[in-house]
Amino acid sequence: MHKPLVSILTPFKNSSKYLEECLNSIIDQTFEHWELILVDDHSSDNSWELADLYAQADPRIKLFKNPGEGIIEALRKAFDESSGALITRMDSDDIMVNEKLEHMVGRLIESGKGHVALGLVKYFSSEGISDGYDKYEKWLNALTLEGRNYSEIYKECVIPSPCWMVFRDDLLSSGAFVPGRYPEDYDLTFRFYENGLKCLPTDTLLHYWRDYPARTSRTHEHYDQNYFLDIKMHYFLKLDLDKSRPLTVWGAGYKGKTVAKHLIKAGQPFHWICNNPHKIGKSIYNQPMRSFKYLKDLGNPQSIITVANEDSQKIIRNYLERNGLKSMTDYFFFC
Repeated sequence: MHKPLVSILTPFKNSSKYLEECLNSIIDQTFEHWELILVDDHSSDNSWELADLYAQADPRIKLFKNPGEGIIEALRKAFDESSGALITRMDSDDIMVNEKLEHMVGRLIESGKGHVALGLVKYFSSEGISDGYDKYEKWLNALTLEGRNYSEIYKECVIPSPCWMVFRDDLLSSGAFVPGRYPEDYDLTFRFYENGLKCLPTDTLLHYWRDYPARTSRTHEHYDQNYFLDIKMHYFLKLDLDKSRPLTVWGAGYKGKTVAKHLIKAGQPFHWICNNPHKIGKSIYNQPMRSFKYLKDLGNPQSIITVANEDSQKIIRNYLERNGLKSMTDYFFFC
């Protein structure tokens, strides 16, 4: 069987502590027809020297400097230098399971273009995994087991940045790394969703995701919650808002207020509802706060749910479903 070339795009910055383990996990892959495009994003440690040793030892490894600054520019450079028919991304501090590439290539070849190959992920850390990351891992893997990742796309990033693979043509049709929006992995996930790429379910653990205090997603401002909400609102207004229907925002906490500001700025009318008796009847940003029961007075509404409490979310979801409303059509959980 013809084996397509897989291009692995890996930006890195000050990764010397973990880079060798990452590179060894790629070299040890059972699928050997790959090229690794390493792009150094202005490291100040000895990451470049370490990567260069690997590039000199293995012609499949190609090493470049980032001509710009930041992970998006590095990904653009890596993609420009790649030539594979299949594209995947790898974080320089993570570890691939030995069969990762073989599994993903097999799934894509079997399914054809228009699909995203995924894998289960597992966080690991020398300092232990927080409850938040543990919950995220379980939630993400539960979606991937059934290939229903897009069903909760407005809650959090539903495709892990270092554990996807697509055909090159599908990545190009989805905009590749041209947009400059952060978080870049979440933005790309929305563009896969926008272009109708189907998520392939799997029950196979393929990727070990390292967590540590200096990890970029923990420390860089581009991964602050405000950026996540910017992404959510950009794509909701573009893809899922039905302007022929009334829109409601359910919840008046921090996220509810942030969503309301976005809608006001966009000139998008909405009704504001909640189940907090202390807020009902008041006005915020000149918008009256009504009881959630007001939903029944609206004709065929869409709702953005911004309530963060998990128990309250279950109650809200049950209430909406009892009234015949459907997720991702009639209501969208934003947290």
